[in-house]
Amino acid sequence: MNNEPRDPNEPFKRLFFALPCAPELRRAIGQWRGALRLNNGRPVPTENFHLTLMFLGSVGVTQIPDICAAAANLKTPGEALTLSLDHLDAWHRSGVLLLAPSQTPLALRQLVYALQQALLPLGFVDAAREFRPHLTLMRDYHATVPESPTAPEFHLRAGQFMLFESHKGLYRSLAEWPLLA
Repeated sequence: MNNEPRDPNEPFKRLFFALPCAPELRRAIGQWRGALRLNNGRPVPTENFHLTLMFLGSVGVTQIPDICAAAANLKTPGEALTLSLDHLDAWHRSGVLLLAPSQTPLALRQLVYALQQALLPLGFVDAAREFRPHLTLMRDYHATVPESPTAPEFHLRAGQFMLFESHKGLYRSLAEWPLLA
């Protein structure tokens, strides 16, 4: 998140970096979630499914070009990232039901670290906690992990990472960069 004070008169956007989910993956996860027959929490709209790399928070619009320039200069893995979303979990403290990988690829950890380092000079400091990749299924979820009729076995494959804006509950891509370069 940005620790720099922001001009209260400057327009701002709520931003985060993420790996996008392909439409067919979003549909498959949404159908699988529907089979869980959940009656607790608020479902995340399937069109918002993503895997957050770094949350930036409220950012003045004048900072966006510098953020994009920093992202464009990242050393990327040089290949698409693939991770298996194969573990259903509930984070009670955060109030979310989520899918996570049992194993986090080293290339994903390296990408997140490179992103954090690139944004430090701009005043962005990510929370002092370990990166835990996940895809949020439900918010305000305060129940146990539900029994699933079929084990989760989804493969998120991303050839790019994106800068998203969160606005009124919907996410809009502002920019994207290839992981293959």
